[in-house]
Amino acid sequence: MSEQLNTNNQTTESKRTIRSFVLRQGRLTKGQQQALTHLWPIYGIEYNATSPIVFEENKPVVFEIGFGMGASLIEMAKNAPTKNFLGIEVHKPGVGACLMAIEENQLSNLKVMCHDAVEVLENMIPDNSLDKVQIFFPDPWHKARHNKRRIIQPNFVALIHRKLKTDGILHLATDWQHYAEHMLEVLSQAEGFKNLSATNDYIPRPEDRPITKFEKRGQNLGHGVWDLQFKKNSDIKEPLCKMRQLI
Repeated sequence: MSEQLNTNNQTTESKRTIRSFVLRQGRLTKGQQQALTHLWPIYGIEYNATSPIVFEENKPVVFEIGFGMGASLIEMAKNAPTKNFLGIEVHKPGVGACLMAIEENQLSNLKVMCHDAVEVLENMIPDNSLDKVQIFFPDPWHKARHNKRRIIQPNFVALIHRKLKTDGILHLATDWQHYAEHMLEVLSQAEGFKNLSATNDYIPRPEDRPITKFEKRGQNLGHGVWDLQFKKNSDIKEPLCKMRQLI
């Protein structure tokens, strides 16, 4: 694992022309910069297309895409020490903030990456290896001409299906109703998934998903939040191969 955080290959290694994110790095605080320098070698995983990831301990693996500043991911990792968490975020200030929180809470069950989640899934996550994938409040790309940038698309859902274990869970949450409807449509049409909603649409917020400050602020303003959970129900055998890189 490299000791230097490198995101220069975010736009050069892939032939994809449509991405679900735009790199708006913002200004790093002194603490965030120090965390990226000193804590990344401990808690960070450098992207390497030829070196798939495997968790050292035999624990359930939760994979979060787009953890923002990391507050809810940190809380989930603290509350579930018997699970391993891997979080992905492309914005360095958020990665730095999350690294600081990992160190502060001395979490041994959480690692982070700073790279395009699609490339990580395609090249570093073995098939049938994840117990849960969670994507909370992704960019809704609300303008019609930008809808194609939404991360929840049929091809991406099919990729997640490949990476989940049988009975693995895909958990989505959004505060944008039109995006919630889009998510529900895409997942309802996806092969190999079962909606866990009793009404075949949305579920109440599960207790294990913390409420963020942003979410509380929206609720105080009367904004809604929609959670979706779908279970992989295909009978796919687990891989037998051993991977090289350990977390």
